[in-house]
Amino acid sequence: MGPRARRLIDETLRFLAVGGAATLVAFVIFNFLVHGFYATDKPWMNSHPTLAYVLANTVGMAISYRGTRSWAFKNRETAHADGGRSAYVLINVATMALPIGCLWISRNLLDHDSAFADNVAANVVGLGLGMMARFYLFRQVIFSQKNYAPATLAGTSAMPLPGNCVLPRGHGRHLDGMIDDGSGHPEVDPRLP
Repeated sequence: MGPRARRLIDETLRFLAVGGAATLVAFVIFNFLVHGFYATDKPWMNSHPTLAYVLANTVGMAISYRGTRSWAFKNRETAHADGGRSAYVLINVATMALPIGCLWISRNLLDHDSAFADNVAANVVGLGLGMMARFYLFRQVIFSQKNYAPATLAGTSAMPLPGNCVLPRGHGRHLDGMIDDGSGHPEVDPRLP
């Protein structure tokens, strides 16, 4: 498996872990507000599931931003002056339409209002679609490849190369069948020996 595939798998797994934690928080809040979540017989927002979903997922979005920025895409830089916050919020608000639409269809067109139906519509189908859209958009818009800052191991120096390969310090790279040892080549990182 090449470095690009490993990086994609690594980022995907970390993104899913962060999304899972944020989703769990939003799931508990949503179910408490709409269905009481075994804490009350008179839920506060039973007749307003869409508003409850937006409120619950706003809390989840804050958790998700911290985890995504500091862990899931930790090796990528943003080109945005605000660290990608405004683009992050815009993408999350836009993709929140997917689970809200699924919830609305379940409630208003299919006339299902049980906790099970609400959770399948919003937190399984809608959230799955929204998560795929967010992962793609975050990687393309906020944490784009051109801003990728490769991770380094202790005692190594990383230098981005064509094909997104990173070689440890002291290893030459192949250019048109020749090995470049870094001497005198204008594109070579001066920190390398």
